Amino acid sequence: MTPSSTPPAAATLRQDARTIGLIGLAHGSSHFFHMLLPPLFPWLIGEFHYNYSELGLLVSVFFVISGVGQALSGFIVDRVGARPVMFFALASFALAGLAAGTAQGYAGLLLAAALAGLGNAPFHPVDFTILNKRVSPQRLGHGFSVHGISGNLGWATAPVFMAGIATATGSWRAACLCGGLLALAVLGVMVWNRDALDDRLGAWAHAAPKAGSAAAQPEHPMAFMKLPSVWLCFSFFFWSTCALSAIQSFASPALQSLYGLPLSVTSLVVTGYMLCGAAGMVAGGFLAGRVVRLEKIISVCLLASAALLVAVGTGVLPGMAAVVVASVAGLGTGLAGPSRDMLIKRAAPPGATGRVYGTVYSGLDLGFCVAAPVFGALLDRGMVSGIFYGSALTLALGVASAALVGAGVAARMRPAAATAGV
Repeated sequence: MTPSSTPPAAATLRQDARTIGLIGLAHGSSHFFHMLLPPLFPWLIGEFHYNYSELGLLVSVFFVISGVGQALSGFIVDRVGARPVMFFALASFALAGLAAGTAQGYAGLLLAAALAGLGNAPFHPVDFTILNKRVSPQRLGHGFSVHGISGNLGWATAPVFMAGIATATGSWRAACLCGGLLALAVLGVMVWNRDALDDRLGAWAHAAPKAGSAAAQPEHPMAFMKLPSVWLCFSFFFWSTCALSAIQSFASPALQSLYGLPLSVTSLVVTGYMLCGAAGMVAGGFLAGRVVRLEKIISVCLLASAALLVAVGTGVLPGMAAVVVASVAGLGTGLAGPSRDMLIKRAAPPGATGRVYGTVYSGLDLGFCVAAPVFGALLDRGMVSGIFYGSALTLALGVASAALVGAGVAARMRPAAATAGV
């Protein structure tokens, strides 16, 4: 097999499935470590007597380091390859679990949060670089779908794992150490299957230029930052994550206030939203590989989710119906997920995959950092419906960003299509 060729025989279903499965496991691990400490906050308050503002700072430290690191790690991925960066990230998670499990005070917990943020930073540029270079184009949409589903499952698993072990053993430290051991086990799986993660020798790593296209000219490593599509993708992630942050953090107490339901019931909305999102991603994987104007799928799905959230915010629905409708809103965001990732792939210039995904996905971390205090202030001031109206508004702003990206990609593809048709 020569590097310049792209042999279809090499891209078998088994090979694609193996790479997609490994990336899904790795991505689920990264989302798991978003939640290393938050499920243990009641135990930390009991032992150290911290308040929620102090504990909230640990989350902020995680996302600030992850966001800055994510933008920078894309350059490292493009330079040294994705596989060694993935191994480093998983090792950082193991160290984070060890640091948390042995922490004797706030400084130790800050160290754990920083290590977890450092480990989380490279995952999107790593994952998407490997997927784009190892998985055949006809299955890439399914790869993006599994990637998104695994992230949702990581979020859903962590609270059960961490709080469950802490409750069963009576020790939050044991839960943290078990989290670190889990990261080591995932690292072992990745090292054992390292051949399926080699983005330097992937079947699609060195695809030949399309006929009629101009020869690629060397560019400055920062040249991609001049592209409006990159920053529009960044803004899309920022706005859509603001909506996710609001639902994850405040939908449950907002529903309790609006509809008079007990927290034991309203807390189900986050699980329901994530499960519906995962189901949507399964279907979205089929759509992403078959549709040319991906921004149309994104727009329809996100606007449908926004409409459902507005309906919940009115306060006129029956109580349990509001929980169900808010949960079903996750279906639209899930359907849009694989198309979103495919749209970013199309917007990225050749050779800058890691840098583009790193920069674009740092909008996710910024969205989590900014949205929580803003929506929390709305709730503190009694503007309960604002949680759902604000989420709907940010989804609509995300639609506008996606539409502009799609228009730019379409305009760029028209000359190439016309040349190919000559």
